[in-house]
Amino acid sequence: MFKTTADPADCEVRSVIRFLNAKKVKPAEIHRQLVEIYGENVMTDGMVRKWVRQFNDGRINVHDEARSGRLSIVNDGLVAKVNEKIRKNRRFTIRMLFDEFPQISKTVLHEIVTNRLNYRKLCSRWVPKTLTDVHKTK
Repeated sequence: MFKTTADPADCEVRSVIRFLNAKKVKPAEIHRQLVEIYGENVMTDGMVRKWVRQFNDGRINVHDEARSGRLSIVNDGLVAKVNEKIRKNRRFTIRMLFDEFPQISKTVLHEIVTNRLNYRKLCSRWVPKTLTDVHKTK
């Protein structure tokens, strides 16, 4: 009996499918061998057939193709505008920023403030994370 391999990479499984397909192994047999080695949750029979069809149609790449995701509303200009508002009033709240930028959700604004601008709350004031000990004592 073979030792089963848990959680293989998708490209690894597709490489096995491509190899066995090149050896003229039928898709049902490829699926049976995959399940035998990688376990029941490796890939469905239909997906194996889909990949065999794609390899027969000339596909050689086993990696996922780039997909376009949802466009991000956050850009450098917007981050600069948010940073400008913050520098004018350090005692702002996300809700106050939301009133200034109603087209942006509160979650995205919080992400801009904390992740992109690296601010954090300190005594009810938003300050950059890179404070020295001298800054902290002021």
